[in-house]
Amino acid sequence: MQYPLDFTFKFWSLTPQMTIADAQGNPLFYVRQKIFKLKEVINVFADVERSQELFTIKADRIIDFSARYNFSDPTGKVIGAVKRRGMKSLWKAHFDIFDGENIAFTIEEENPWVKVIDSLVADLPFGSFVTGYLFNPTYLVSRSGAGVVMKLSKRPTFWSRKFIIHQVDQVHDREQTQILLSLMMMILLERGRG
Repeated sequence: MQYPLDFTFKFWSLTPQMTIADAQGNPLFYVRQKIFKLKEVINVFADVERSQELFTIKADRIIDFSARYNFSDPTGKVIGAVKRRGMKSLWKAHFDIFDGENIAFTIEEENPWVKVIDSLVADLPFGSFVTGYLFNPTYLVSRSGAGVVMKLSKRPTFWSRKFIIHQVDQVHDREQTQILLSLMMMILLERGRG
């Protein structure tokens, strides 16, 4: 994959939709989340036409703040998982990325004050029109016991949610897939928080 990756979350859509494209604009992943599901199941496709399913993301329980979301390939083989770190995520978004039962990476919000200021300004008249442009969170993906390997930053936009993913350190293909699927799931879970 050629970095940086563009990550677009459609804001004005009835069903949440997102795409990840490489630096050349070639689509890598497309998700259209089904709404009104008790137990989350998300299909990840290669393109917006949904012609080729690449992965499935399944929650391990019905509607839960700290559910584990398992990633599997089309054959059903589990290739990783992501889980919100419960109460610790109330102040500062924190997710663990699993390879089997071991935590391989963590995702942490760089500055939790951004979402606090964002929510305060959004409550002002016409404030919600400018918050998407002014207050942009950044999330850091770190290898357990080592440093940052990827960085996801929100870009200033009014009408959609656009992010950019930079690779900071080398990761293997399997790890890259685990990280990108985890970032997608994190954005779906965090979208209401700024």
